[in-house]
Amino acid sequence: MPHVMPPMVARGTRGTGDGMDPADDALLLQTQRLLSTSLTFAGGTDDVAERLRAALVQAHPSLLAAVPGGAETQTAQLARALTWLVHHLDRPPLLVEGTGRLGAALAACGVEPAQLQLVGAALAEAMRAGMAPGQWRQDFDLAWRSTWQHAFEWIAHGAARAGYEPPVWDATVVSHELRRPDLAVVRLRPSLPMPFRPGQFARVQVAGQPAIWRPYSLAGAPRRDDLIELHVRAKTTTGVSGTLVHETRVGDHVRLSRAEGTMTLPPDTTRPLLMIAGDTGVAPLKALLTELADTGDPRTAVLFWGVRNLDELYDIDEIAATARAARRATVVPVVSEGDPGPYACGLVTDAVAAYGEWSEAEVFLAGPPLMLAATSLALQQLGVTPAQIHHDAPE
Repeated sequence: MPHVMPPMVARGTRGTGDGMDPADDALLLQTQRLLSTSLTFAGGTDDVAERLRAALVQAHPSLLAAVPGGAETQTAQLARALTWLVHHLDRPPLLVEGTGRLGAALAACGVEPAQLQLVGAALAEAMRAGMAPGQWRQDFDLAWRSTWQHAFEWIAHGAARAGYEPPVWDATVVSHELRRPDLAVVRLRPSLPMPFRPGQFARVQVAGQPAIWRPYSLAGAPRRDDLIELHVRAKTTTGVSGTLVHETRVGDHVRLSRAEGTMTLPPDTTRPLLMIAGDTGVAPLKALLTELADTGDPRTAVLFWGVRNLDELYDIDEIAATARAARRATVVPVVSEGDPGPYACGLVTDAVAAYGEWSEAEVFLAGPPLMLAATSLALQQLGVTPAQIHHDAPE
């Protein structure tokens, strides 16, 4: 009978020195070599991940439907996970911690541990299917099934822990664009699946300021990829915003809390949508437009973006392209000071009143607190009830 991972690994503890006797260390290293060799024989992590995803979709469609991203993104996530698993197999404390955090992240996505029980068999089959006849061996099969059984137990423990210890996501900066001297569009890739609904926000922590969590709206396309986009304006060079705008570079790491907020698209697809943004408040409304485009939603939507001058339209090209991709969406920039160029001029509330009749619309507001209060009052004077007006509470 081939050796498998020693039972002590499941407890994530070691004794003398590192906590395990030399025989257990040897078993871990042997299992690690079996996993690595079999991955090579099966065509590499990318090929195995593609076959694994296809098997999971066929066997349990709701499992991957709960995880953000499309096929390409999810395949890349599985490939990274396989690489990480093999690379960390000889370091049980890191393995236990990492798989536990994966369990918490999957629980946040709505994945139940019971849905993961079939992954071990699917993984072994994805390995076997990529090998030439005769290459698949019993010790490969046993090594993968045994490894997954341990990983599954730690994932399930992490999922249970998430019920009383909210998960936190580590994320890597993959893009940083300084659109204005005081404003950056920052794109992040969480290390583990992070669910969010367009229109929500999350709290961000940066290195050097562990006690401060600053809320930012999340733009992005969770149906397509695992990237999160932040629109950050900094009034100073310090604090979380100052760090994100002026000090952050590609490759840096930040931490994200669970997504919050209820400013999401209502299920009723018959009422028109009115969106009004001030400054970086356009970020969550861009996310709503992206959702309309990605789902082919038939609702009409008009986004008014109020700015002081043309320079503040830092994302107009991308937002206009997103609106064009939606079935019935329009973007109306409104410039209050100076030359408006090709756009409307004056107050955004006046532009909204002149555009049409909104008493039947669902309204979404995002921007500075004073803008939210003034716009809400103006909309009510136009016949929009408070129940139709949606925005997050100012902080």
